[in-house]
Amino acid sequence: MVDRILGMLGEEAMPLPAIAKALRVEKGALPGLGQIMEGLERSGRIVRVRRDHYILPQAADLFTGTLQLHAGGSGHVLAEEQGGKDLFIRSDNLGTALNGDRVVARLIRDPRDHGRPRRDARPEGRIVRVVERSGAPVVGTLRKNGRFLEVVPDDPRFPRDLLVAPAKNARPGDKVVARLDRWENSHETPVGTITEVLGPAGSPGVDMLAVIHKHRLPREFPPEVSVEAERFGAEVTESDLDGRDDLRGRNIITIDPDDARDFDDAIEVQRTADGWEVSVHIADVSHYVKPGSHLDKEARKRGNSVYLADRVIPMLPENLSNGLCSLRPDEDRLAFSVFATIRRDGSVGDVRFGRSVIRSSARLTYRQAFAILQEQPKDEVSHRVHTAWECSSVLRKRRFAAGALDLEMPEVKVWLDKEGRPVKLELVENDISHQLIEELMLLANEQVARHLKHRKQPNIYRIHEKPDPEKLDEYRELAATYGVKAGDLGHRPELQKLLDGLKGQPYSSALKIGLLKSLKRARYAPDPLGHFGLSKADYSHFTSPIRRYADLLTHRSLARLLDPRHKGPDSRDLESVSEHLSTTERTAADAEKESVRLKKLEYFSKLAEEAEAGVVPSFEAQVIEARNYGLLVELPETLMTGLVPASSLGDDFYFFDATKSRLIGRQSRRVFKAGDTLRVQVLRVDAFKQQIDFRIAGEQAKRSSKVQRRGSRA
Repeated sequence: MVDRILGMLGEEAMPLPAIAKALRVEKGALPGLGQIMEGLERSGRIVRVRRDHYILPQAADLFTGTLQLHAGGSGHVLAEEQGGKDLFIRSDNLGTALNGDRVVARLIRDPRDHGRPRRDARPEGRIVRVVERSGAPVVGTLRKNGRFLEVVPDDPRFPRDLLVAPAKNARPGDKVVARLDRWENSHETPVGTITEVLGPAGSPGVDMLAVIHKHRLPREFPPEVSVEAERFGAEVTESDLDGRDDLRGRNIITIDPDDARDFDDAIEVQRTADGWEVSVHIADVSHYVKPGSHLDKEARKRGNSVYLADRVIPMLPENLSNGLCSLRPDEDRLAFSVFATIRRDGSVGDVRFGRSVIRSSARLTYRQAFAILQEQPKDEVSHRVHTAWECSSVLRKRRFAAGALDLEMPEVKVWLDKEGRPVKLELVENDISHQLIEELMLLANEQVARHLKHRKQPNIYRIHEKPDPEKLDEYRELAATYGVKAGDLGHRPELQKLLDGLKGQPYSSALKIGLLKSLKRARYAPDPLGHFGLSKADYSHFTSPIRRYADLLTHRSLARLLDPRHKGPDSRDLESVSEHLSTTERTAADAEKESVRLKKLEYFSKLAEEAEAGVVPSFEAQVIEARNYGLLVELPETLMTGLVPASSLGDDFYFFDATKSRLIGRQSRRVFKAGDTLRVQVLRVDAFKQQIDFRIAGEQAKRSSKVQRRGSRA
């Protein structure tokens, strides 16, 4: 039936009665035909252009997909076919469409739409209909506006305030969750209903509750899931050890962050005459979480754990994630192990896999491991750490020699007090203690993926496809504005050369982030398409099954190869589960970034309050970009971005030189441009817009102006 429908639709839209007549559908079967047409419309294979007329999308320059909005107001309708181009949508062409909605957009053929030429040949469209709302809640602050109540959305991508009726226990100033009920015309105000009151905005914990609701994250495990998890008890039993390698006498250690509670991985590296013997041991979650169980269904639904600034929303109940599955020291734990021989040049020799029982003999933090690596080894544990780094450093050099890209970015750890308020921001660099573990995990992931691919065992792979050439060309233009010349970035050595040249530069972070945006996003797929960033032909996620469902599936695939009695993933299911896990991963990343940003803003808000009392700390800042309204800056110590408004530059009147992207003082001729280093203080924090403004500290503007004039005369 579906093929016949698609075959008859052509250049002209057909009404439903005509389609029914052509298909010889009897009157009693019309509801069934209607359901088929609705399903085809939701899938984007056909489009309804009038009340009951249907046409193929390409015949009418129509494009169906999910809308992804950006904070600036524009967006993209994401292509659904693999390799298809997304459709760019300007903010004034959105209509009433919202982020995550399924929409129909019409392709704009005129390159001079809006009276101005497009800067590139990217396809552009105008949304003509919302097919299906995303159903995402509107989380925001309740405000009284005259006689009416409005919810001011936290998400800048929701373009209007939401008109709501009074609700029980909801007062102006409260953070609330609301449902969009009606918004059919962009000239009207959207109308909704308050569904939950989270508490007064600014109260401890309310900001994180808002993040949880906004991203629709789970809060509690269903009772049947918790009951199922509790049945395993707290200790490994003798019956669990059948058929496993007993490695409890080996010198196995874990290295994790200071505040880690779930330990997925443990390592042991021994020096040999020709190199090293490496064993990587990963928590055997698949022993407990069986296909089709309540635990499995909930883990699949969640997709991954989410690490917010003040809490973890785990994929598995705590007695498994932090207890029975966690490779805690001096406790018997079940593991899936990868054993590999590494030669002195970093090449891999023999590899084997097995299920095991281990007993970790030491739990180190990255901080402790880094300290050990700064000194000569003096005991058994320090000798093991040094030996592991010898091997990892060789693997790392070989990986970059093979074309891997150094895309690692530092992170900021937000330390909170007991009430959840930020008290310290700490920059966490990707130092050699992190690299030690990273290389061994990459080794295990690659070897497992290669083994599964060669044996043709159905599996989910972690893929990172090659970038679009036009995106790299756009990035070259961005780099040029910073004075960075780049060759043909379609050639991997040129990309590596550019990244190497960024090290130590003040604009390094800005250009690295720009490059990440130019590359395609890594995702999950049932086909081993390789990983561009890592320069690996075979790659899967295997080493974090406590917090990622994809890794659990890889464990099941490997278990199936080791013992056919085990049930591996269903190949018919892998496409849909790959898409689902890619989506949950993106959701988690967005929620995690937002939670950290909110805590950073809260931290700087406190500094702004202290500044009013006379305590004015200053920070080093680097100019990311000069614009006509001010300077976009980043604080390297905290990775916080903000604006130095042009109006705050009180020593002169500054005008914008668009040709060279810089601000120039009219009298002083002082120049502000990308790459400049400044000393700044907090000016103001806008909690609603999640934005922060800075000002140049003290009298620096005047002093720098004199230096600039002396330099120009020289």
